Parts: sequence; structure tokens; C-alpha cells
Amino acid sequence: MNLIEYWQKFWNRFIRFTHLDLVSTLRANLQKQGKGAVYMNRNTSFYKSKSGELIIADTAKLHFNAYWHRKDPFPSSLVIGKNATLQVKGNFLIFSGAKVFVNNSATLVLGSGYINHNLNLNCSLKVEIGYNTCIADNVTIRDSDNHEIISHSHLKTQPIKIGNHVWIGMNVIILKGVTIGDGAVIAAGAVVSKDIPAKCLAGGVPAKVLKENIEWQ
Repeated sequence: MNLIEYWQKFWNRFIRFTHLDLVSTLRANLQKQGKGAVYMNRNTSFYKSKSGELIIADTAKLHFNAYWHRKDPFPSSLVIGKNATLQVKGNFLIFSGAKVFVNNSATLVLGSGYINHNLNLNCSLKVEIGYNTCIADNVTIRDSDNHEIISHSHLKTQPIKIGNHVWIGMNVIILKGVTIGDGAVIAAGAVVSKDIPAKCLAGGVPAKVLKENIEWQ
């Protein structure tokens, strides 16, 4: 039994009420690069391949599987594959029920902000989320179809970029090749399959611009 396993057994037995699983935090910090910090609550499944990178900028913090209350029972998973990179530039919270997969050779970049419960994020090439982002519950972000359509024009995988100060509503689906401009708002239930310009309100299936030159706070 190694040191981490010993402390995991100790904390699980004697400090079950703790809000923050200190052993998960320790494990994450052993994996990180830079001087920032990683926090993971209990019920977190975390895996990083030997060639994967978890890069936390100086003064930045990633809180993964965060809870609104201590008795939250929902687990989260974070996987960083071979030669994959998760880069955190600022303070970022991802709440419980999240499934985040940074697949082999892919890059996920997080600026600052939060993502509420039940995120489904699958990154096969590159997903970039900017600063001061607010993302609601049950959002799906996928930069790949994961299957081929037999066509010369079909691209299975394309990067996603979500700008700064973007608000994404509940149950939104963001698909491959999409750029969402700074200050945009995506209405609940939208399926975003094409670019959304800055400072626009978009909604619908597929999402289209409903209003321009908006401001939100």
C-alpha cells in the first residue's frame, strides 16, 4: 500500500463528512504543472496518462466536481489521454455529474468561469473556453462526430472555440467546428452547429441569431 492509498483509506474511514477530498486534491497536485492548484471533491474519478499534461497557470485554480452542498451524491470523471493536454489559465469551477474526456493528442483550454451540473465534454482535437464564461446544466460540447460519413466534404473532427464573457443556457449542444464570439448568449435547448458572432443572442435547432448587439451581466 503506497502513501496515497494509506491516506485515502484513513480519510474515507474517519472523515466521511469532509466537503473536500484531500487525498484527491493531493493526487491531482502531484500531477499538475505550474504553481496553480487543483481541487477534486470525493466521488471523483481522475485518470491522466503518463504522457498527458495537466498545466495549471500560476495563481490559477481548477475545482473539479464541485458541490452546491455537502451531501451531493453525484460523481464526476476527468480523463486525460496519451499526449493530451488540459490547460487551465484562470479560476474555473466544474460542478458534479461532469464527464470530461481529453482524448489522445487533444487539447482542452479553460480560461475562467464555471460550468454547472452534468457537463458532457468530449475533446478529440481542441476545445477552448475563454474567460468569465457561465455555462448552465446539462450542456454537451463535442468537437468530433467520432464516425465517418463517406463524403469528400465531410470532416469528422474540427476545433471548438468559446469566447470571453459567454453565457450558455441549459441543455445546449455545441458541435464541432463552432466559434462562439465574445459576449454572446446561447438560449436554453439550442443546438449550435455554426458560428455565432460576438454580442449576439442565438437560439433554436439549429441555433440562429435572434438578436444583435446585446449586453448581459
